[in-house]
Amino acid sequence: MKNGKTPDPNTIHPIPGYVDEIYVKPTITNPNILVGEFTYIADSEFEKHVTHLYEWNGDRLIIGKFCQIAAGVEFIMNGANHQMNAASTFPFYTLQGWNMDPPSINDLPLKGDTVIGNDVWLGQNAVILPGVHIGDGAIVGANCVVGCNIEPYTIVVGNPARVLRKRFDDELIELLLRFKWWDKTVEEIDALIPILTCSDLQRVKLEIKARLLLA
Repeated sequence: MKNGKTPDPNTIHPIPGYVDEIYVKPTITNPNILVGEFTYIADSEFEKHVTHLYEWNGDRLIIGKFCQIAAGVEFIMNGANHQMNAASTFPFYTLQGWNMDPPSINDLPLKGDTVIGNDVWLGQNAVILPGVHIGDGAIVGANCVVGCNIEPYTIVVGNPARVLRKRFDDELIELLLRFKWWDKTVEEIDALIPILTCSDLQRVKLEIKARLLLA
């Protein structure tokens, strides 16, 4: 390992002396937020980026391993949604003095868990809306508003998010999804860095195929 140091997913500040980038997992206090090892955010705090996460809705934010979350990213959860199947969307029941009981859970547009895969890059100020699923290896552009599911290894941009292109051809995507490098040990991943950072994608295919055959 580099300089005698081993990567530690329980370290909050992975860059010594720099507080505005943290590994997220060891900082989580909300049981409805689940984050994988080595996912980081370019901030000193993560949970302030998760809004309207109320326990009575039962939704969760689930983020995989090795994700890269830029500054200003916001995860808007189901609690932000208002009743839409009535004459007014105004939430009288939440405000003091109004004579209204909370609507039935069936009358609220709840969209379930928000799920971010592994090795996903969320660009600066991206907004992830409730119930979205973003696949492994996807890239979400800066200022992007994501309201629909994103396939693995896909680049999306804009508001609303639109597909720009796939990162790789179908063969390499399929190999990467089978290989699941993020589930390997720290030592195995460290040894894989020359492959994971190689721009010769034909070589990458051959290397991954060889390792899958040995598995």
